[in-house]
Amino acid sequence: MKIVTSTDITVYPLLNRGKVRDVYELDDRSLLIVTTDRMSAFDVVLKQPVPYKGVILNKLTLFWARMFDSIIPNCVLEWDVAAFPQKLAPWRDELEDRSVIVRKAAPLAAECIVRGYITGSGWLDYQKTGEVCGYKLPAGLKESQRLEPALFTPSTKAGSGEHDKNISFAEMAALTGDEAARNARAASLEIYNAASDYAHRKGIIIADTKFEFGFVDGSLHIIDEVLTPDSSRFWPVRGYEPGKSQPSFDKQYLRDWLKKQDWNREPPPPDLPEEVINITADKYRDAYEFLTGEKINI
Repeated sequence: MKIVTSTDITVYPLLNRGKVRDVYELDDRSLLIVTTDRMSAFDVVLKQPVPYKGVILNKLTLFWARMFDSIIPNCVLEWDVAAFPQKLAPWRDELEDRSVIVRKAAPLAAECIVRGYITGSGWLDYQKTGEVCGYKLPAGLKESQRLEPALFTPSTKAGSGEHDKNISFAEMAALTGDEAARNARAASLEIYNAASDYAHRKGIIIADTKFEFGFVDGSLHIIDEVLTPDSSRFWPVRGYEPGKSQPSFDKQYLRDWLKKQDWNREPPPPDLPEEVINITADKYRDAYEFLTGEKINI
């Protein structure tokens, strides 16, 4: 299996090369999405990849999508490379385990974030204002404390090199329409709560996560990645204690390393040491194996 930082599939047009994914148009109704090993942090694509992280993101997304298809449909049509169009055969090694064919969707004009614990930027905002994304919270909360109920905190959708901005639910509804906003909020919270309960039994706390939705033939579908170490904060249940930052199975370790560097969070980013790359890769692998109960051969 190859480490893949970028693809060049010449038989189909490239629609978008995002922070992590390359998207090709197969026909009027379907796309090929390839999840590369590119790593982004603070909305900047880093110079070095994290080996096989794209495989983990793709496989974990499929795992969750199958689990929650009774809550909301997903847009995946095919994940078995052997069943892909024959024209893609020359790229099979690059596509194996890291690509899917999906229905085209009209993306919802907001990202859907659920915060189940107070951490990260939410903790910083709470310390300053007593609020998180417009929600007034009780006094005296500790860092990493559970929020009951979990908070739905949407944001704008930033392109590569840009930064997401938190918005209120009313602002989201103005962008997406009231019904779509309500349905996306309900699905986000239902998926998060079910996934959180499941993950806790497997030894992982899902502190927060981000979902993206879109419309297929007028029906709301979940699109893009689902509950991965790129889109979520995963903490070990063992040793969890409010009042401090937590160890993680996601890219928080990488973010913390970057915060210590002399970097203004704009391109170009600093080079990643091999040790940082390897530790990050191990954390992604551990997250997959804890959650699925399967060993990943990469």
